[in-house]
Amino acid sequence: MKRIRIGAGAGYSGDRLEPAVELAEKGDIDYLVFECLAERTIALAQRARMLDPAAGYDPLLAERMHAVLPLCSAKGIRIVTNMGAANPLAAAAKVREIARSLGLHALKVAAVVGDDVLDKVRAGGYADDTGQPVERFGARLLSANAYLGAGPLVDALAGGADVVITGRAADPALVLAPLIHEFGWAMDDWERLGQGTLVGHLLECAGQITGGYFADPGYKDVAGLARLGFPIGEVGEDGTVVITKVPGSGGQVTAATCKEQLLYEIHDPRAYLTPDVVADFSNVQVVEIGPDRVRVSGATGHPRPDTLKVSVGYVDSYVGEGQMSYAGPGALARARLALAIVEERLRITGVQASELRCDIVGLNAMHGERLAASEREPYEVRIRVAGRTDSLGEAVRIANEVESLYTCGPAGGGGAFKSARDIVAVVSVLLPRGAVHPSVHFEESDHAAA
Repeated sequence: MKRIRIGAGAGYSGDRLEPAVELAEKGDIDYLVFECLAERTIALAQRARMLDPAAGYDPLLAERMHAVLPLCSAKGIRIVTNMGAANPLAAAAKVREIARSLGLHALKVAAVVGDDVLDKVRAGGYADDTGQPVERFGARLLSANAYLGAGPLVDALAGGADVVITGRAADPALVLAPLIHEFGWAMDDWERLGQGTLVGHLLECAGQITGGYFADPGYKDVAGLARLGFPIGEVGEDGTVVITKVPGSGGQVTAATCKEQLLYEIHDPRAYLTPDVVADFSNVQVVEIGPDRVRVSGATGHPRPDTLKVSVGYVDSYVGEGQMSYAGPGALARARLALAIVEERLRITGVQASELRCDIVGLNAMHGERLAASEREPYEVRIRVAGRTDSLGEAVRIANEVESLYTCGPAGGGGAFKSARDIVAVVSVLLPRGAVHPSVHFEESDHAAA
C-alpha cells in the first residue's frame, strides 16, 4: 500500500523554526506543512496590508523559506502553507524572489486566492453568530475571509507547484490536500475525506501532539521540551495514519498526546464541520505500536456543508493598560493601595471606560478574590490595570495613570509598563458555498516566465 509522510512545520504564526528544519533534514518526508493562521491573525494581517499593499503575509515567511527551501528542493519535499494570510499573491512572489536568491530557478510557487470576501460581506444581508447584521461595524470592518477547503490546494499540486501558499483555509485542509492529490481520492469519498481530516487535525498544531502543550510536571512529564520535535504523519491510501517524530528529537508521541490533540477544539466529535466533509471522530481508535509511534484510524465522514464559515475581523474598541511591580515587606498592601489610587484617579479625571479590570498578578488576576486566599503574604506582586474604551485617547489616559504611580503612588514601585491600542475582534458569518470563488495563481520558474 502506498504511503506518504507529512511533517508539521509550524502550529502557529510565531512557532519555532528549528523543528521544521529538522523535519526537512531528517524526517524523510514528502510534504512539509506550515499552519500559521489563528482566528484573529488574518484580520491583523489585513490591517498591515492596508498600510502597505506588499505586506499582509506571515512575518516569518522569509525566514522560514530561507531555511527550508534548499533542503526541500534537494529532496523533492513539497511545501503547503497558509502563511499567505491576507496577501497570498505577495507571499508567493516573495518566495519566488527568495528561491532565485538561493539559485532555485525552477521552483514553482502557487498562490491560492479567493478567500477574501470582504466586498460580499460589506454588501450586507448577512448576520453574524450573534444574530446581528454585520453592516453595523461600518468603517470598523477590517476583513472577511472564507475558510477554503482542500480543492484549490489540490489543483495547485496537480499543476506542479513545489510550494503552495494560501490565505484562510480550514487547518486540516492543508494536510488533506496532499492526501487527495497523492491517493486520488474523490472529493465525495466522505469516509476517506473524514479520515484525512482527522490526520490534518492531529498534525495542525505541530508540537502539541509531541508533548509540548501536553506537558504538566509531576503529572505528565515530558523530556526534552527545549529540543521538541514536531510530528510526522505516515499516511496510507485508506487514510490510516501513524503519528511519529524524528528519532532522537525531544518530546514524545503516545496514545495520551494523540488523544488530547484529537479532542482539541472539537465541538462535536460526531460532526466536525469543515469545508470538505462533516467528519465523524466518534469511533476513532488510538493504538501505540512502538516507541513514539501511534496508529490512529476509524474516522469517517458525511457530505460537506452547503455553506462556508467566514471569519470577520473588526475594530471592537480600545484598551489602555498599565502595570507596576512591588516587592519586599508590605508588597501586597502597597499593591492594593496603588490600585485604589488609580481607581480614584480615573473617577476624579472622568475617564470613560466601559470595562475596567484591576488585578494583582500572582494573587487574583486569573480567578478573582474568592480563590486568592494564601497562607502567607507573597514577597512580590505586580498590579495590572486595563480598561476598555471607545477612543484611543481615553485608553492612553488609563495607561498614564498607572505610570504616574512611580512618584505619586506607594513606595517601591518599579518596572512600569504601559500601552494603548485598538482591540481587533472576530465574529463568524456563513456564506453560501457558491458565493466563494477560489482560484490558483502560479509564480512560474524563471525559465517558464522567459
